[in-house]
Amino acid sequence: MEFPEKKILLRDGRTAILRSAQPGDAAEMAAFMKTTAGETEFLLRYPEECTMDAAGEAVFIDDVLNSAEQVMPCCFVEGKLAGNAMLTMNSRIKTRHRGSVAIGLLREYWGLGIGTALFQELIAIAETCGLGILELDYIEGNDRARRLYEKMGFIEAARVPDAYRLKDGSSRGSILMMKKL
Repeated sequence: MEFPEKKILLRDGRTAILRSAQPGDAAEMAAFMKTTAGETEFLLRYPEECTMDAAGEAVFIDDVLNSAEQVMPCCFVEGKLAGNAMLTMNSRIKTRHRGSVAIGLLREYWGLGIGTALFQELIAIAETCGLGILELDYIEGNDRARRLYEKMGFIEAARVPDAYRLKDGSSRGSILMMKKL
């Protein structure tokens, strides 16, 4: 699904562009995934697991653009990919009222309001599409993300202890949150 281009004002006074990723953004998107995975332990992959090349990423972006169940708004600041988000809507009869969301931001853009803006857009799209529930999960200990999710109206729904095993052998739980629309 295509996301229409919008301008937003960041907390530092700069203007950012929200828009769908395009196949021409594929190389930057692949690099973005690897970089964000290395900036925090709270993403689902380590950098070495981000193996999709530009060609594969272009196919993925094209699939999202042509999907009725997915939308991926991205944020560009001064022409650079700063963050992205994803809404995936269920299509089966019993679960088509539910959708899942995810977000990623480069560390240098944390605290500028991009996460809030992306979530506002995802929520608006979900409401327009008739969804009743949005879901997300995050890795235990990611208090910064939790605060954003709570600010956007998500509440904790479940915990799965030891859902993630880190390289150092320690474990972290998975926390499922939901928002009724």
